[in-house]
Amino acid sequence: MTILQRWHARWPWRPLSQEMLVLGVAALITLLGNGAFWQGALAGRSFAEANTWRFVLGAGVMITAVQGLLLLLLAHRHTVRPVLALALVSTAVGGHMMARYGVVLDPSMLRNAMRTDVREATELFNPGLLLSIVGALVASALLWVVPLRVRPWRRAALVRGLTMLGTLVVAVAALLLIFQDFGSLMRNHKALRYTLTPVNVFYSTTSVVVTDMRAAARKPEPPQPVERLAQAPGRKPAVFVVVLGETARAANFGLGGYSRDTTPELRRQTDAVYFPQTMACGTSTEVSVPCMFSAFGRADYDEDRIRASESVLTLMARAGLRVVWLDNQSGCKGVCQGTDTRDVSHEKDPTLCDGERCFDEILVKGLERVLAEPDPQQRDTVVVLHQLGNHGPAYYRRYPAAFRRFTPECQRNELRECSQAEIVNAYDNALLYTDWVVNQTIEVLKRQRPQREVGLVYVSDHGESLGEGGLYLHGMPQAIAPDVQLHVPMLWWFGRDESNGRSDMGVDGACLRQRASAPASHDHLFHTLLRLMAVDTPRYQAGRDLLSACRDGTAPAK
Repeated sequence: MTILQRWHARWPWRPLSQEMLVLGVAALITLLGNGAFWQGALAGRSFAEANTWRFVLGAGVMITAVQGLLLLLLAHRHTVRPVLALALVSTAVGGHMMARYGVVLDPSMLRNAMRTDVREATELFNPGLLLSIVGALVASALLWVVPLRVRPWRRAALVRGLTMLGTLVVAVAALLLIFQDFGSLMRNHKALRYTLTPVNVFYSTTSVVVTDMRAAARKPEPPQPVERLAQAPGRKPAVFVVVLGETARAANFGLGGYSRDTTPELRRQTDAVYFPQTMACGTSTEVSVPCMFSAFGRADYDEDRIRASESVLTLMARAGLRVVWLDNQSGCKGVCQGTDTRDVSHEKDPTLCDGERCFDEILVKGLERVLAEPDPQQRDTVVVLHQLGNHGPAYYRRYPAAFRRFTPECQRNELRECSQAEIVNAYDNALLYTDWVVNQTIEVLKRQRPQREVGLVYVSDHGESLGEGGLYLHGMPQAIAPDVQLHVPMLWWFGRDESNGRSDMGVDGACLRQRASAPASHDHLFHTLLRLMAVDTPRYQAGRDLLSACRDGTAPAK
């Protein structure tokens, strides 16, 4: 007989039924594990009013009953303890993330979390999260201490059925008690439904898994027709660099009018043109990167269609261009299929890498290697530099010590342990480093001008919250995301012939500056890159081409 069996044999009270244990855990979770929901639901209410207490009682009973029903569906004789333990741990982790960063655990956020690599995940690990997990594990261990009543299967099925029916009746009665109040709350604050743990974790995880299974089963769409456009005789081969920024928000970008000059190097690049009204396709890398390299974008957003279609990089590679993806992040999210893809985040450079991460200057060195490689075909080349950028919460780890200009900066992964000023200082230092990296990339391209025409675009995938309104990081649902998570910096630069003032790749610099004053978005990138690199497909739309009015005309090759 095991120690646990001996303990159960000496248990002084009657064994609990499975149903009683499930509902007890559900009530505990509702009371102690849903702080984010209660904080949002009770905001602006007075506890001196009877209606507030009626709402608390009705909502508490209803939420307990609904989550109890979910757990009763999953928890049976051999699964009850593991299911409840999973619920407790999910509640602890989810509750910590929502309380600390102000996020909500909708399917988009869960997908982003599930795609996060180990290095990124470790940066979210802090003493507060550890304490939450330990508490949940202790509570989970206690589930095995309590002996459970064992019934014959027919009686067990009858008791389970009656319990679920009774729980459903209680849930409906509680909802009717507060229907108008609760319904109004859910309509006006839709994100609150994704703060109810653990049902939010179960629902969102299931949604992501089902969506991914459906996507895996779906056949990719047939390849689109693609052809090169006629080029001017004697034209030099072109090199165009896409610097894909990470988590940089326009609100802190010096070129956009921020009170601090976080872009001193780029400000000295007189041919650099900043687009101050650029909006992202999403609030996370998982959404934005596939979207921004797609023909459909946010205007025609369809995630399934986006992931089933060819990215602009794949199309350019099929058209005969040399396309190289250099990654210092967590992968290309499927958009670099068919291209030369290289992970530089594990380089051994002792000045730039610490064994876990490399500073983004490693991308500049990678670009120099790509450009030094012989290409007998003298093809036009597109290189994507996927930055680590301003990825949080460890902003202080994104830049070398030489860029600690704004101090004191937050040097913790637990952002709530820092003041907002310290968080902003670390974030702005990381932007200073991005400014330097992009400027160095431009200088590399300038050195290529005798042999090649050159150009560059820098654009961030999404923005970031730095504590405004209690929100941190990113990934809020699109419909309620704050502007700082969607408004991103974008900058274009082209080499110029000093003898005649003509910009490379046929782009009129004055026209480009004029175009920069109008709104722009990630939706423009696919179409602009296609025609800039003289590639034509049926999906090209001139109306979404930022440079359509600023570039020399070309016609399809005959």
